[in-house]
Amino acid sequence: MMYTPSTTRYNEMKYNRCGKSGLLLPAVSLGLWHNFGSIDVFENGRAIVRRAFDRGITHFDLANNYGPKPGSAEENFGEILKKDFGGNLRDELIISTKAGYTMWPGPYGDWGSRKYMISSLDQSLRRMKVDYVDIFYSHRPDPETPLEETMSALDTAVRSGKALYVGLSNYKPAEAQEAIDILKQLGTPCLIHQPKYSMFERWVEGGLLDVLEKNGVGCIPFSPLAQGMLTDKYLKGIPENSRAAKEHGYLKTTDITEVRLKKIQQLNELAKQRNQSLAQMALAWLMKDNRITTVLIGASSETQLDNNLDCLNNLSFSSDELTVIETVLSQNE
Repeated sequence: MMYTPSTTRYNEMKYNRCGKSGLLLPAVSLGLWHNFGSIDVFENGRAIVRRAFDRGITHFDLANNYGPKPGSAEENFGEILKKDFGGNLRDELIISTKAGYTMWPGPYGDWGSRKYMISSLDQSLRRMKVDYVDIFYSHRPDPETPLEETMSALDTAVRSGKALYVGLSNYKPAEAQEAIDILKQLGTPCLIHQPKYSMFERWVEGGLLDVLEKNGVGCIPFSPLAQGMLTDKYLKGIPENSRAAKEHGYLKTTDITEVRLKKIQQLNELAKQRNQSLAQMALAWLMKDNRITTVLIGASSETQLDNNLDCLNNLSFSSDELTVIETVLSQNE
């Protein structure tokens, strides 16, 4: 069936300026890390992307190795673009991809060399069947390659027309500052940083957010729901179909300790008092900081996507609520 986007798609979504750039990003973006690879049902992923766009999500985040198998999320997303987002609809999308983790065998398929970065971007463009991506990231710093070389590759991507903006992911504060300085000198400023950040993963509060704010760089946390722990999925333990129960998942059963389970249950009680799901509250908690441009969610169904997007209905917290959250999170594990 031919896809016709909703005419009201921009009415309810909140859009935030990304750092000091001219780019606005939706308060919630969709990541294709899981659920869009070759092991997944294509039509389900397609339906999720359509629904996301109908609700105002314009930013879709990928990486060269997303799948599994690596590359298959980009291939599937390329098919969705071809089937549903032809013509000028491409101009309503922000598409990002990354290079930095293992993608192909041999010395040129990993880390941050100029050879790998440019080759990987070319492959990503071919898989998605697009002429350019909007944001191209260095997925992680490479301790063996000069940072100037990796940043120069990002600069080349923009100057060649293969990317419009560049970003960093998984860079610690000092590394991020150095990379931002190099990119500024090259004339291709860093647009955005993508760190792992959630109620259960707060290292970015130890300096990174300050670095980004000082330099006018946006921030897009990934795993804002801690791989599903900050949802109602694990309130009573580990269900059979959960991410923690899957062999190829990044969340392990050992991550869900008794203390953490207690925290999840206590946070869920507060969420209920706010008339929110735990996931909605966890997302809203990140958005309370104006240094956060957008939060990057995943989704395995349209229902899950809708539930997460409904976090936008209640983004404010009282001082008492924030105190309760900090008290719960400070319990020793």
